[in-house]
Amino acid sequence: MIQRIQTIYLIIVALLMIALFIWFPEFSTLDGEVILRKMELLVIIPIFASILLTIISIFKYKNRQTQFVLNRLNSLVIFVLLGVFVYVPLSVPGETQVSEKGIGLFFPIVSIVFLVLANKAIKKDERLVKSVDRLR
Repeated sequence: MIQRIQTIYLIIVALLMIALFIWFPEFSTLDGEVILRKMELLVIIPIFASILLTIISIFKYKNRQTQFVLNRLNSLVIFVLLGVFVYVPLSVPGETQVSEKGIGLFFPIVSIVFLVLANKAIKKDERLVKSVDRLR
């Protein structure tokens, strides 16, 4: 249901992950050697897993508990992606071009924030449904 706020948050997460894939910054050393590209499995699998989990979560609006669990799993996938973004440049000997990574690295962090907001809205809906069931 598009009128629920958590659906809007989840659509924003999906759009951010798609934007991250499109505008993925390449990590390179000062010599120009590319460390991490867009088409590497360490990058492509978490991005597409996050997009897929978000889309599945959007269509599971009738089952709020499943939607909540999928959002938590999606947060873990995004944290793995952030771990890759931190580990790979730090594991390479020599210096990397830190200032040229771009704004694309903030997309996963913003996505996690929107997933937390979506989970908060799902909990609020769940409490509302339980309170209505108590009144019957």
